[in-house]
Amino acid sequence: MKPIRLTSHLAVIATLCISLGASGQQFDDKFRQLDELLPTPGSVRTASGAPGHAYWQQRADYKLRASLDEAARSITGAGAITYHNQSPDTLSYLWVQLDQNMFRADSDNRSTATVPSREAWAKAKTEADGLKFEQLRFTMASRSFDGGFKIDAVSGAGGRPLKYVINKTMMRIDLPQPMQPNTSFTFNLAWHFNIPEVNVLGRRSGYEAFGEESSKATDKHDLFEVAQWFPRMAAYYDATGWQNKQYLGDGEFTLEFGDYDVELTVPADHIVASTGVLQNPDAVLTATQRERLRQARTSSTPVLIVTQLEAEAAEQSRSSATRTWHFKAANVRDFAWASSRKFIWDAQGYKKDSTDVMAMSYYPKEANPLWGKYSTQAVIHTIDQYNKYAFDYPYPVAISVNGPVGGMEYPMLSFNGQRPTKDKKTGELTYSKRAKYGLIGVIIHEVGHNYYPMIINSDERQWTWMDEGLNSFVQYLAEQAWEDGYPVVRGEPRNIVDYMRSKNQVPVMTNSESVTQRGSNAYAKPATALNILRETVLGRELFDFAFREYARRWKFKRPTPADFFRTMEDASGTDLDWFWRGWFYATDAVDVSIDGITEYGVNSKNPEIEKAWKKAQKDAEPVSITDQRNKGTLARRLDAHPELKDFYNEHDDFTVTNKDRNSFNESVDKLEPWEKALLDQWQGRGKHLYLVDFSNLGGLVTPLVLEIELASGKKYIERIPAEVWRYSSKKITKLIVTDEPMVGLVQDPFWETADTDVSNNAWPRKIARSRVELFKEERGGNDLMRDFNTRLKAKDAKPAATEAP
Repeated sequence: MKPIRLTSHLAVIATLCISLGASGQQFDDKFRQLDELLPTPGSVRTASGAPGHAYWQQRADYKLRASLDEAARSITGAGAITYHNQSPDTLSYLWVQLDQNMFRADSDNRSTATVPSREAWAKAKTEADGLKFEQLRFTMASRSFDGGFKIDAVSGAGGRPLKYVINKTMMRIDLPQPMQPNTSFTFNLAWHFNIPEVNVLGRRSGYEAFGEESSKATDKHDLFEVAQWFPRMAAYYDATGWQNKQYLGDGEFTLEFGDYDVELTVPADHIVASTGVLQNPDAVLTATQRERLRQARTSSTPVLIVTQLEAEAAEQSRSSATRTWHFKAANVRDFAWASSRKFIWDAQGYKKDSTDVMAMSYYPKEANPLWGKYSTQAVIHTIDQYNKYAFDYPYPVAISVNGPVGGMEYPMLSFNGQRPTKDKKTGELTYSKRAKYGLIGVIIHEVGHNYYPMIINSDERQWTWMDEGLNSFVQYLAEQAWEDGYPVVRGEPRNIVDYMRSKNQVPVMTNSESVTQRGSNAYAKPATALNILRETVLGRELFDFAFREYARRWKFKRPTPADFFRTMEDASGTDLDWFWRGWFYATDAVDVSIDGITEYGVNSKNPEIEKAWKKAQKDAEPVSITDQRNKGTLARRLDAHPELKDFYNEHDDFTVTNKDRNSFNESVDKLEPWEKALLDQWQGRGKHLYLVDFSNLGGLVTPLVLEIELASGKKYIERIPAEVWRYSSKKITKLIVTDEPMVGLVQDPFWETADTDVSNNAWPRKIARSRVELFKEERGGNDLMRDFNTRLKAKDAKPAATEAP
């Protein structure tokens, strides 16, 4: 770094910062407001992001009954739905969701499926790239499975049939009379459907078959995780009207709140886990089980309601009788349940502030010891942590169920995967680190969905990130509170870098069914963005207040993206339009480069000081190679004839003359008193000025986090808001002032901005360290004769032929 002296007053510096940063560039305003993209606010949704005085939402109450046929693996259901039109609109028809129709062989989910590319599918280079057995099984089974709802009846008052039209995963019911605002309409439904096998046909509900390979009937049992099991009202709201977009598989569910009264008839030896509160424990639980539940309410550790020995005993027979479990749930947007004789069941009460909940886990013996140790503890931990960032958990129950669904959320109940591994030879049960933390993480995530979107009721069919992204962010915070060094997957900025570098991204603000790289786009990227917003942009105090305010405003209501963006700005008092534009509406990445640094000193105009400084700079230049080789070897005439020396042999360009001194005195006399004092003060303190050039190579504007290292070894952090890029989003020059020489500078030293190339973040540049792996060269790999003569290992193998047939 070559030092330079400024030859004019300090005021030049400000001009220099702006002119060097913006000259010769086409202006790209990364800070323009989002008004052009966000919907116009009004009395329903205000400009502050809060519900307005005219906010409204619909409601649907359900009274349902269903029977599980374990042998046929089917469900038959019937019931009544009361729809409340609380909108200002008159409705002539209703839309109902038939999500099970996704499992029909002719569904859009099946017919629109594609493969990544011909090369990836047909010319795979590794097993990871190629067609899997499971994929081929799915393809064949989805063509033959008799899936989807069979609607047996739709009727109104007095049992009169209602006209309805089924459009794939949606059903329109034509009303006998238009529904006026503030009126209700009750209609009845009857239906049945076959339950898909999750491990074959996948998705968010179904059954798991145990003991299929066994010849003993008592080993054959099913575990049912049942969701999307009844026709559900589609949502109707101000921003969309009817949300009747088809269910293609990725865009989850948009639903209305209501009260549920549900009766579930299952085999008598089954245990049922469900949304809601059990209404008839005396009819379905033993006295011992009821007493254990009473003890669990105040226990400090989980209490077994059904022990593993009791669950194993239940597997020794199959009851032909049935039993009906009766549940009620108030103010929920959905209802799901699980049923099996294999269930172990444990529970523990948790009460704090206004939260009073029974946390429970249901799991087969194959899930132990992992589930018995961690599941219910993780449920309670989730509620304890999420309450800090949202609101007190309002429901009376929170359940985690182990089964075939790897992770899926419903009100008060979630389906979660991960089990130990059983050695086929020794029977030893072990679990990997990935399985342990995968279990804890998925339970936190799925139980956390009670807040987003089960209570903060965003439109999942439209925006995956509004529940998955926000929930993944709070999951990240909850995981930090589980243990030091928790192996987080999503939320840490350094973990999103590979995705941010990747090609073929789509913005986070993309419809749910069009999102690519779903886990990274809708979960990890928004979670990381919010972490950066909390830690680097706003700070924890401002962020946490605004984030809680969003949750408080939209608890039991339906927010849109604009409501979230506006609330975060309104409650934090910060214009964040640049942040939403960059992280949510674009696919740019953070990549800030330190391009150059120049040190400046303030020219004192004192010739004694300035010419000495120039001489020191000259002396610091390297000696030319010619002068080095001439030294001591070249005879010089001046050495032999000293009489040739004159004035210029005694003085050089750095000699101070009287003219220099007179000029200095005259210039000082012209300064104002405050200018003289400032100049004297600056010289006395020995300040150092550095102009640092930064380039925004990634396109996404970001705060600068600068670690400055001084000659004494001292390091300190200087944080500069993202608005430093407002005049030029591509290149800027920033002035840094230090008390002593600066010897090092690092942008983003803690990797907190998701910078995709840290190799250009430091001055001086740092050496990149890596490892190279050596491989032994293989010879004779393609030896047909040797391979042909290799002995078969199978016991019934025939000797290799000695002649060709």
